Amino acid sequence: MPTRGWTSRVLIPVVAAVALYLGSAAGTPAAWAHVHATSDNPVRGTTAVVTFRVPNESNTGAATTALTVSLPDVASASAESIPGWTAKLDRDAASGTVRSVTWTAAPNGGIGVDQFALFRISVQLPDTDTVSFPATQTYSDGTVVKWDQPPLPGGGEPEHPAPMLALAAGPTAPHGHHAPPPQAKSPDGTARLLGGVALALAAVGVCLALIRRRA
Repeated sequence: MPTRGWTSRVLIPVVAAVALYLGSAAGTPAAWAHVHATSDNPVRGTTAVVTFRVPNESNTGAATTALTVSLPDVASASAESIPGWTAKLDRDAASGTVRSVTWTAAPNGGIGVDQFALFRISVQLPDTDTVSFPATQTYSDGTVVKWDQPPLPGGGEPEHPAPMLALAAGPTAPHGHHAPPPQAKSPDGTARLLGGVALALAAVGVCLALIRRRA
């Protein structure tokens, strides 16, 4: 087999694998820079602890000094006590619901550059397939970032997506019509999976080329 042909057969799968891995990993940091909501047991209509992961994205060195999370008019909610922060619930006395919760950092405190913080609430989840928690992040330099955009048509992610949770059906759901919705894979896990598959295919290509050359 000519050397040039053998080199091309070996390099093509290797280059493709590297390009796929780098392309997949490139989108990961941006996704994890958003405000995210997670819960260990997000079941429809039940009370669960929801955790908000809030990173500092300031380009000016400002600290995050406040976070407001809008709630879907839940009947009850309580915020975890966090050192260096105060929490306040916005209650609607007329309807008896909780509309939002705001965490405010103590003077000279907050989330610094290249840091993140976790904010937790115990909240009664609605009886829906998904729930959105629009959030407002305030920085010490006066910058305000609203994380309130819904998913784009086709499932794409907007620039400032609202934190969302997919809710599973509880054991008492009538007639079992509501199956637990599939959980989306984390961007980091997807990138690693694609990269690993691509590299494995590249390795197979190299082995086959070597075997054919010797033959």
